[in-house]
Amino acid sequence: MPRFLIEVPHEGTKEACNRAVKVFLDTGSHFMTHADWGCDDGEHKAWFILEIEDKDAARQVIPPAYRADAKITKLRNFKIEDIPEIQKEHTG
Repeated sequence: MPRFLIEVPHEGTKEACNRAVKVFLDTGSHFMTHADWGCDDGEHKAWFILEIEDKDAARQVIPPAYRADAKITKLRNFKIEDIPEIQKEHTG
């Protein structure tokens, strides 16, 4: 199953941080309740990794108020034997 890194930004105010954390925790979703937050270091974002069918399905997991600004990145692991394939695919 594909894996995605989900990055969900929010405004940098105390109120916005509190609201975002509450919304995530209130969902009850395992992914939301175990998100990692960067607010203490000035990065007002939450991150979590999700195994799900595709990007559209991943977006549906994100609370509606944060979907539009979320960044969804498909993840892939590489092995040493993948190097020839990587060299063919990545020309830039």
